Amino acid sequence: MTEDSSEKKTKKADKTEYRRVGGRMIGALLPRLTQPIFRKKSPLYVRLLMEWETLVGTALAEVSEPCRLRPGVLTIRCCGPAAVEMQYAAPRILANINTACGLSGADALTQIKLLQDRPVQPKRKSSPRPKQCNGASVAVEGIDDESLKEVLERLGSHVLAKKQGVKRERRF
Repeated sequence: MTEDSSEKKTKKADKTEYRRVGGRMIGALLPRLTQPIFRKKSPLYVRLLMEWETLVGTALAEVSEPCRLRPGVLTIRCCGPAAVEMQYAAPRILANINTACGLSGADALTQIKLLQDRPVQPKRKSSPRPKQCNGASVAVEGIDDESLKEVLERLGSHVLAKKQGVKRERRF
């Protein structure tokens, strides 16, 4: 063997030993992984986007959305008529956000700026559900136990409804 090949084997063994013994905690790796993401959007802004409906209520969430977050100031995009409602609800919204996100002191949001913009894009709704029906049950004969007979009739009617593309109401 040459000296070069023995050096390579030694270096390879050292790296393997380092990997086995010199493990690092996952918490040390997370900042390097999450820093590029959080540089674009702060965790607080992402949380506001995700929980917007619970923070402001369903009626206001349909016509508004947070668009910018700066220290102490939240900018909200909303359509014209909703701006008046948002202005009156601003103290309540600020209190809800600060409480839900645990903000206090210098970190707390103190002001809301309203940006009257085009109407907010409506959220995508799920596909329409099939109609529910409580149609006639399937007849089951030759079973003496009434409770078993009832359950089998309901099961048969559900199977029949599924074949017909109609969703049946479930009873538990």
